[in-house]
Amino acid sequence: MTKADTGFKNEPGIVPVKIAVTDPATITAAAGFAADTTLLVNNAGIAALIDGLLSADIAAQSARMFDTNYYGVVRVTQAFEPILSKKPSAAIINVLSDIVWLPRPILAPYAASKAAAWSYTNQLRFHLRNRGDQVLGLHVGFVDTDLTNGIDVPKASPEDVVRQTYDALAAGKSEVMADKGTVVLKSTLAADEPGYITPPSGF
Repeated sequence: MTKADTGFKNEPGIVPVKIAVTDPATITAAAGFAADTTLLVNNAGIAALIDGLLSADIAAQSARMFDTNYYGVVRVTQAFEPILSKKPSAAIINVLSDIVWLPRPILAPYAASKAAAWSYTNQLRFHLRNRGDQVLGLHVGFVDTDLTNGIDVPKASPEDVVRQTYDALAAGKSEVMADKGTVVLKSTLAADEPGYITPPSGF
């Protein structure tokens, strides 16, 4: 539990549950404990900088990123979907990233893991389309949290990201671009030279 999490302990109606997305036993235990879940938010993630795409540590870093950022989403979704499918109205929010459309070689393993999670989210949405489970992909750049502490870049407000996400969920949307930069990047995908080839000005 991080420093930021400790404030939730005394909130009425909130019961903290310890879970490690790389540990199937804790996922199974959490799903058993939280059998009344109607909204699953896959938000766990790790990131690390590398020296370059040919650096010696890229394979090891990629394995770490995928184990948490991709397989973690898969494991938790597998454990909770049978619970969600029994609810009349249930949803899954997968927290993704604008990095899937932005070339940043020093973040290549992280970007690849998030791209895989985006693909999984799209496949999952289609797979569950007849079960009534809503699947929302949340794309966002840097958010002002403990994870981005010390990184001097523009950051989205956590409160604003949450507000936009729940508004999108209530509207029945499948994706939300939760900051201006992500909106711009997504808008370039059909261009002759999309943002993942040449980033727009300001990136």
